[in-house]
Amino acid sequence: MKTKLDYYKIFYETAKNESFSTAARNLYISQSAISQCIRQLEADLNTKLFVRSRRGVSLTNEGRLLFQKVESAMQSIEQGETLLAQLQHLDGGSLIIAAGDAITTHYLLPYLELFHAKYPNIRIEMASSYSSRMLEHVKEGKAELAFVNLPVEDSELTVTPCLEIHDIFVCGPEYKAKASYTWSEIAKEPLILLETNAVSRRYIDGKFASKRIKLEPQIEIAVHDMLIRFASINLGVSCVVEEFSADAIKSGSVKPLVLNPPLPPRHIGCAYLKHNPLSPAAKAFLELMGINS
Repeated sequence: MKTKLDYYKIFYETAKNESFSTAARNLYISQSAISQCIRQLEADLNTKLFVRSRRGVSLTNEGRLLFQKVESAMQSIEQGETLLAQLQHLDGGSLIIAAGDAITTHYLLPYLELFHAKYPNIRIEMASSYSSRMLEHVKEGKAELAFVNLPVEDSELTVTPCLEIHDIFVCGPEYKAKASYTWSEIAKEPLILLETNAVSRRYIDGKFASKRIKLEPQIEIAVHDMLIRFASINLGVSCVVEEFSADAIKSGSVKPLVLNPPLPPRHIGCAYLKHNPLSPAAKAFLELMGINS
């Protein structure tokens, strides 16, 4: 662009109002400055843009052609400014969150409901996969926030623990269970565990491996809630998150087994890019959850 953008803004305002004086008033500059800028624009383009008369100014044929393009550009800029204002005031835009089904259902859902009630014009999109893939979604810009099982170590991400969880073993109401189990004893039960690529499964395997105990499940599945369903029909003993299984335990569809000593607690965490500023929508969602960003 060989001409300053300000000149086109002055040209647009003058052409729209067909008046140098009105353009000067709207732009808070002198009429002589308006005239000087128009002359400079005409010189830069080597084209006469206005016809002057006692009644004001009108566009030449060349001026009308230029005005069509400048008007479209100015309207696009104004629309962009409006969209940005909506984003800043949480009156539009979108928020993309990556989270597994269990975390969404048993942890995020109440917050999503509150957020939607407070900011109904923000579109919420959910992406679901394994924790490692959800972190890649954040790094690839496909999601802004990811809620995943910890531990997670990644120099590109800020990871904040936000919910302490406890892994427990459960069985069906008719399953013949002992009063308590050592870790070696529970490993001999017909286990139902998540697939090996799940962070939760790797965590459990690692804890048992630290005691030189290898877990060899009879059934492996991909969805946490199916662990509860399988245990409830007495297919074996499932390792589940206590906080995500509270309703099933309360209803009696599964019963917890006593592990001595119990597995240590771990956390669900929120991850986002360390060096990228969060959108107003993402900040508002974390604030609603009581998470400092």
